Amino acid sequence: MTYRVLLINPWIYDFAAYNFWARPLGLLKVAEFLSQFNLKLFFIDCCDSFIVKKYGTGKYSYQIVEKPDILRNIPKKYKRYGISLDEFIDKLKEISHVDLILITSIMAYWWYGVNEVVNIIREKFPNIPIVIGGIYATLYKEHAKEKINADSIYTGQIEDRLIDNISNFGIKLKRVREQSKFWWQLGFYNKIPYAPILTSTGCPFRCHYCASSLIYKSFEQRKIEEVINEIEELYNMGVRDFAFYDDALLYKSETHLEPLLREIIKRNFQLRFHTPNGLHARFINKNVAQLMKKAGFKTLRLSLETVNIKRQIETGGKVTNEELEKAVFYLKEAGFLSQDIGVYIMYGLPEQSLDEVRVGVDFLKKLKVRIHLTEFSPIKGTYYWDELVKKGVIPDDLDPLLTNNTIFSELFSGYSKEELQRLKIEVNQFNLLL
Repeated sequence: MTYRVLLINPWIYDFAAYNFWARPLGLLKVAEFLSQFNLKLFFIDCCDSFIVKKYGTGKYSYQIVEKPDILRNIPKKYKRYGISLDEFIDKLKEISHVDLILITSIMAYWWYGVNEVVNIIREKFPNIPIVIGGIYATLYKEHAKEKINADSIYTGQIEDRLIDNISNFGIKLKRVREQSKFWWQLGFYNKIPYAPILTSTGCPFRCHYCASSLIYKSFEQRKIEEVINEIEELYNMGVRDFAFYDDALLYKSETHLEPLLREIIKRNFQLRFHTPNGLHARFINKNVAQLMKKAGFKTLRLSLETVNIKRQIETGGKVTNEELEKAVFYLKEAGFLSQDIGVYIMYGLPEQSLDEVRVGVDFLKKLKVRIHLTEFSPIKGTYYWDELVKKGVIPDDLDPLLTNNTIFSELFSGYSKEELQRLKIEVNQFNLLL
């Protein structure tokens, strides 16, 4: 017997969103895993609606929607990013019937979109079991149980226990294929203007603001042959823009990324690589920078977070100011331009003054790199979350909607809204002049 399973990536409900090479990689990995079994897979990506801009990035389509009550006093427009409501319902009608529905969740403060999808599904497929998985489901399991009308909350990574979870609904999976299909072989997308790539999972570092160690049990790097074959197959399909989404792409680069890049250079691929997740500047030396340039890296993002030495040590000690300076030097020496190199610097960290952020901005101005101000957003289970709870800044049961990185600092950091806005304008003007 062949069962019919529908996988859904919900809309983004937010004040602002832009597609920086995003795909629901976790859900696509679930699809790959399930492709081994006696299942017919259907797929709806509610965020697959955007106007392609530079290097495959794009502006999402959106509709302005009513804000949840808890956000009612926020003076910003709330939007549903992605396909329209009618498009979603039409896609459900085309599928007609299924035996199981799997829904992913990404940012915790996007849970409202997950809830909306489930409510619609309950109307169209009232008796079909629904399983919620993904980052929100893993980090906020109890909240998801309370707020989302699902039959099961699946936490953590894809393992054989997913089969057990599915069997609870009377679906007996039988392996019909020795190897999984890759997500791009499953026919989910009509066009693939870019491809996200993961060469590793997890992270060897334990930064106070990051939940990677809560989501992944360990740090594991894939075999180089697997990654190069993935890139080559997508390249042969016409994909030219690839975005690395590793949390630690450069870790142990001499045995991982460097041989990968050498092979890419050897095969003479004419492609573009992008790194929306911040790179560890500590691991960028002359050799790495030259290989990145030759292999086709175009959009570089480095993580600094803060120039405050004490805070750098407290948050994990993954980079120093001197190491960032050296990394920028090597990158420019290899031929990267100032506008190619962006550096993330955070604001709104616990007990972080706006003056500390300004010092960081001035430091990056001297290096002549693009400055990316990034608002701190606390994640349940991390060190900083626990610190904020202990100090009474936030309650432990804070609704994830209020951790939205567009509004968190305005609500909880104590910054002057006017001063913060002036700093943002100053940074934007500097970036435009690079």
